[in-house]
Amino acid sequence: MNMEIYNPDNLPEEFINAEIAQVEKEKNRKVRRAEFYRQDDDTAREVFHWQPVGFQRIRRITGYLVGTLDRFNDAKRAEEHDRVHHSVGA
Repeated sequence: MNMEIYNPDNLPEEFINAEIAQVEKEKNRKVRRAEFYRQDDDTAREVFHWQPVGFQRIRRITGYLVGTLDRFNDAKRAEEHDRVHHSVGA
């Protein structure tokens, strides 16, 4: 997926690339769309729209948030197996 950049005030490309790289590093996420606007005091206003973060499943087992059970011992696996599973109805 390509990143969209909206830059109506023609801010320098080097500035835009540096800001995107910095915010992606700080947030540990990828930018999907970036908007840059020049403000009256000659600073830039930035708006970032993020790439969706995918996940398969999160379960809470005795205080632990996990995606898979592959590292659990037999007792933890049994606890998960014995749980009452609720379905979401429409």
